[in-house]
Amino acid sequence: MIARIRRLRYLLASIPFLLIVLLASGCIGNSNPQDSLSPAGAAAADSKRLFYPAFWIAVAIFFLTEGALVAAVWRFRHRGAPSDQLPKQVHGNTRLEVAWTIAPALLLAGLAVPTIATIFHLRPSSEGNPLNVTVIGHQWWWEFRYPDLGVVTANELHIPTHRRVNLLLQSEDVIHIFYVPRLAGGMDNVPGRNNTMWIEADKEGEYQGQCTQFCGASHAFMRFKVFADSPQNFDAWAQHQKEGPVNPATLPDQGNQVTYTYNGKPGTPAGGLKVFSNNACIGCHTITGVSNGMVGPNLTHFGERTSLAGASLTNTPDNVAKWIHNPQAVKPEAKMPNLHLSDEEIANLVAYLESLK
Repeated sequence: MIARIRRLRYLLASIPFLLIVLLASGCIGNSNPQDSLSPAGAAAADSKRLFYPAFWIAVAIFFLTEGALVAAVWRFRHRGAPSDQLPKQVHGNTRLEVAWTIAPALLLAGLAVPTIATIFHLRPSSEGNPLNVTVIGHQWWWEFRYPDLGVVTANELHIPTHRRVNLLLQSEDVIHIFYVPRLAGGMDNVPGRNNTMWIEADKEGEYQGQCTQFCGASHAFMRFKVFADSPQNFDAWAQHQKEGPVNPATLPDQGNQVTYTYNGKPGTPAGGLKVFSNNACIGCHTITGVSNGMVGPNLTHFGERTSLAGASLTNTPDNVAKWIHNPQAVKPEAKMPNLHLSDEEIANLVAYLESLK
């Protein structure tokens, strides 16, 4: 009797702990910018609709199975003296085995119908005038090319709302995964292979994305943003990207104004253009009308972007200086070299990059 009372006390004492765990699991609320169960596009909505039937079936099977296990343990627990013999052992039950073979087969067959339908619906299509974008994964940043528009950008993908965007996924080095939870499921970027998927945004806004395949030391810093603009704003953005930034050399008055100071050293856009042109920057990065590098991110209109370094830093002059001063301190094993620039050169280069608008 005393032993039973103790077990009952332990059981009652564990109930508050279980309730706390259940309540804490729901504390994330609606503030998660990468909540795949809060879709903002047709592709993500399809995935959510497919998820719930499979989830609740799995929940039902879990409780039935665990309930049967707990009931069997409690019902057939040892009650006699230690010297008691084992009960009669029973092996095999044809009816039960047939039942638990047929039941899962029927469940899987039922799930196969919406699954196959969703797979076909998630295939990219040329119907409806889709926007085509090539997504190239690099260690550790993202390159976005718009072949129909002649626009190339990095780490920030702009798309129009209510228009399908067909993505061609590629990789320059190792396997990456392009994943924007609120817009679509993830898909591999595989070296030497072209994978395809599509996304679509129902409303304007900023959507967070990231690589979800471990791809090296700075995998955690391989993030990106998707900006869904109205069709009019997207067209204006694309046209602006084609034009390229204003060259500070053509604006001597503005170009020679001090716009950033680093460790007491003043920097001007015109001075930064010289630093960019006289160092390895010009061989790695493209700036429309200035350079045509193909190694690092395209920096055309860099000053208008909200982030840098694989969207791991907010685009502020101080963060740009931090990145230029020692890239490996921000992103371990980053392929951008430390050029060991002087404070004055860093100030000039930051002033120039921030002027690219």
